[in-house]
Amino acid sequence: TWDDLVEIARFYNGTDLNDDGESHDDWGFCIYPRTGSGFNDAWIPELMYSTWATTDQTRGIQEGFLFDEETLDPNIGTGFEKAMNYWKDLWPLSADACITSTFVEGRCAIGIAPPGCWKSVFVNTDEGGVAWRDRTNGDWGPVLRDENGEALWRPTFKDGTYAEPYRLKPLGSLEVIDRETDTLVECGPNTCPKGEKIKPSNELPEDDRANRLVDSPHVGKWINRVPFYWSGGYGQGIRKSANSEVKDLMFEFFSYVNSPITSVDDIVMPSWLDDWRYSQLASYEQNYQKGGWNYDAWNEHQRVMKYALSNDVNSALTLQLPGVLMYTRDVMLDQFQKYVSGESDMETVKEETIKGWKEATLVYGKINQLDSYRATLGLNELSTYQKCTLHRQEMDAIDPAICKEATDNSTTIIIVLCSLVGAGILALVLYFFYKRYKSFQAIKKAHEQLMESTLNEATRCLQQLDYPLH
Repeated sequence: TWDDLVEIARFYNGTDLNDDGESHDDWGFCIYPRTGSGFNDAWIPELMYSTWATTDQTRGIQEGFLFDEETLDPNIGTGFEKAMNYWKDLWPLSADACITSTFVEGRCAIGIAPPGCWKSVFVNTDEGGVAWRDRTNGDWGPVLRDENGEALWRPTFKDGTYAEPYRLKPLGSLEVIDRETDTLVECGPNTCPKGEKIKPSNELPEDDRANRLVDSPHVGKWINRVPFYWSGGYGQGIRKSANSEVKDLMFEFFSYVNSPITSVDDIVMPSWLDDWRYSQLASYEQNYQKGGWNYDAWNEHQRVMKYALSNDVNSALTLQLPGVLMYTRDVMLDQFQKYVSGESDMETVKEETIKGWKEATLVYGKINQLDSYRATLGLNELSTYQKCTLHRQEMDAIDPAICKEATDNSTTIIIVLCSLVGAGILALVLYFFYKRYKSFQAIKKAHEQLMESTLNEATRCLQQLDYPLH
């Protein structure tokens, strides 16, 4: 859980993690991006988004967590506040994980970053993995070795074997937001149906190295995990106005890069490709073994990746609206940095974020942004009538005739429906009285037949007695 992460980071921060006799520059937590990463600083808020999603999204990717999917009001409430508080606690315990040698020198207890960061650490270097490195030769200097040529230090298990980094499932939350009340409630089958029950270590798969760990203190509780998609993917395009030779060249390049013979191997070689296809994770022997991974590390990695890529988990998407930098860099980054530094309080952060996001929405048009947001969640557009009901001012700004026509059509439909309903009720009343009349006639006829039958029977009996009546 995120609470566990904060506790572990605090415990290890400032301790000698790599046995070099120094602890002042060892960190409980390493992340990327962190302040100082250049343009990528714009994506620092996405770290917080990944936390926020674990409390505010419980029913799958179509629910979303950033905005209300009908009004487009920002969901800035209790879940947002909880996420910001986690990162305020973590920020002073953290260092950069990728653009410095901190992680590869073994000076980080935990690391969280996009896949590309870890590829640069474990693949895009002469010797992957975590080990002491020669800082006098630059951040990415060679591994320091003893007289036998062995790496001077690497993290190990108790038996002395190399402890390769372990791929965790995404962190989660034991509490989730009740959207009706904006309060935190315990995660369970009803409150977070996409959640999972935390198992004791001995119930984990035999080939999962976590089964040797002590049980979590949360065994038996439900946790809401949310695999967070850091970006919308890597897009490739060819400009229409390019000359034919350039178009042909780029098409052939895209075909080459995306062909299995290239992409399956590139993910474990120095390149810009990460594994996100099932074919790239299908077999240890086809690529990861050649890339220097041991079987356990690959198996744990592919298990988590396939879990995160499946259709049944509670995956969440980052913000993918037009003008995303206005929302994330210009508004959220500024408020995030002010809050974690203590320059601003939570209520101010909430107010400024809501204000800034609404202003960004107006720049690109609220209706356009609403349609885009629903599309990213896989939801259909609202109907014209719904838009006119919820967003009349914005719809009138686009074209006053749209809602007038929708209103007139709705009025006509209502009149027609009322007429049909009225006619239906009248028909039911007439049918009711007709059925009662027919029933009365049937009863009357049956009664007359009974009286006639009784009289006939009495007459027959008297005739049989042969007794004169006077």
